[in-house]
Amino acid sequence: MLLNLRDLDFWQITVMLLSVLIFCPLVALIVISFGDSEGLWSHLLETVLIKYVSNTLFLMIGVSVFSLIFGIVSAWILTNYTFRFSKLLEILMLLPMACPAYLVAYAYTDFFEYAGPIQGFLRELMGWKTASDYIFPEIRSLGGAIFVLSSVLYPYIYLLAKTAFKQTPNSYYEVTQLYNRNIFWYVSLPLARPAIVAGLALVCMEVVSDFGTVEYFALETLTLGIFNVWIGMNNINAAAQISTFTFIFILLLLLVEIKSRAGKRFNDTSSRQTNKKSKFITGIEASFCIVGCLIPVSLGFFIPVLILFSNAITSLDFHNFREILKIFSNTLIISLCGAFCIVIVSTTVACTAYFSGKKYLRTIANFSASGYAFPGTMLAIGILVFVGVVDRALDILSNDNMNLFLSGTMFMLLFAYIVKFQAVGYGAVLSGLTKTSPNLVWASRTLGLSFQRTIARITIPLIKKSIIAGGVLAFVDIMKELPITLLLRPFDFETLATFTYQFAHDELMGQASVPALLIILVGLIPVIFLNKILRKSI
Repeated sequence: MLLNLRDLDFWQITVMLLSVLIFCPLVALIVISFGDSEGLWSHLLETVLIKYVSNTLFLMIGVSVFSLIFGIVSAWILTNYTFRFSKLLEILMLLPMACPAYLVAYAYTDFFEYAGPIQGFLRELMGWKTASDYIFPEIRSLGGAIFVLSSVLYPYIYLLAKTAFKQTPNSYYEVTQLYNRNIFWYVSLPLARPAIVAGLALVCMEVVSDFGTVEYFALETLTLGIFNVWIGMNNINAAAQISTFTFIFILLLLLVEIKSRAGKRFNDTSSRQTNKKSKFITGIEASFCIVGCLIPVSLGFFIPVLILFSNAITSLDFHNFREILKIFSNTLIISLCGAFCIVIVSTTVACTAYFSGKKYLRTIANFSASGYAFPGTMLAIGILVFVGVVDRALDILSNDNMNLFLSGTMFMLLFAYIVKFQAVGYGAVLSGLTKTSPNLVWASRTLGLSFQRTIARITIPLIKKSIIAGGVLAFVDIMKELPITLLLRPFDFETLATFTYQFAHDELMGQASVPALLIILVGLIPVIFLNKILRKSI
């Protein structure tokens, strides 16, 4: 035991209260799903629910296939071969992580739709007059959504696959060569399978959670179904019932991800544990490798950014800058406040749970970080219901004398961000704590310092970089968040994400491009951090 019982009681209760508070919206969602949907649930079951499920499954399968191809091929090339610009490509491969999928969807729709430059050029070149004169793939379709999401989400698989390929001992390759077997199929891919499956599970969770892309493409998935039933049909009970149905997908994916992380481990027992050196190549081989790596990063970053930049230049209006600056300041303020709250909560929960030595407390803390896996539309329902219960409780306690409510305020929006992105801060802080020795806390406690003073003077300075990293990641995630902000924001409050969303829906892509580029620019911050970490660790 690293804590005295007196200290542990207070901090243990604090962690439990915070964790329960964060988990309450999910409980509220489940409770309300048992309410009366006025027959709408049975109607949905007979008409569109199967379509919601099938579209979600097909979208997951399609995105998984292309993300695997993009991620594994590029990871294999950059791990096993060295060529001109290979180091630069290692940095560029992560750039699509800076682009929210809905922004890429907006850019490609403007580029490939009937009134866009591609079809306009083809009509002028070939002399076609109407859409019936030729066949062109529809970007607002299941195939278009697969194309957009795959281009943005492949880095999840690329990162984990590349790390697994790098860590494979050279002795394994030597044995494979002795038996004249293919190195990729018989060694690298089987050993990297747990990491690849973990990355694939994360990709699938992002697909299930996606709202902006499927909503803009009018693709009826479970996430969009929740939104349509709640907002369009004004039936929160039926929306909650679809959400609990979505629960099944999320839980299965979480189980797959956890099981893959605890998958088989392979150890090199030879006396020389060295990793395979990459082969230097030139000429046509190097050209093919460069093209193979540039295709996914171009589709997921360079092409959409160029489209948005072109739209921003051609539609530049200096009169809108004042409004954009105001919205940018709104975004900065709410993102900074949300990131600060997440850092405080995650540091408190992680430090107390980690140093308590109690397994059940760590389990409770881990549950508090589960909100990141669930779609924003799904969490928004639970948060709205839970905050509504809190408002009614405040009215009862004050005998209706206090006009105090949290619904529709910044407090509710900040609470929603904590529920959604607590995992980001918690994971960063916990990774820092695992690199510190518990003996330092034990020594401090032995010398008479209280737990809170020990954390403030010893632990926090040691994990300062991890805390800052978690705060930066939370800041960027909040800045890019669309569904939660769109559904729970106060009246007449805009962020860059909601501002872009509204202009894109009005087909005003020129006006939507400037805030979209600002979001991507800020999204580059964690990509830069991640590249620095990878260069040090691999």
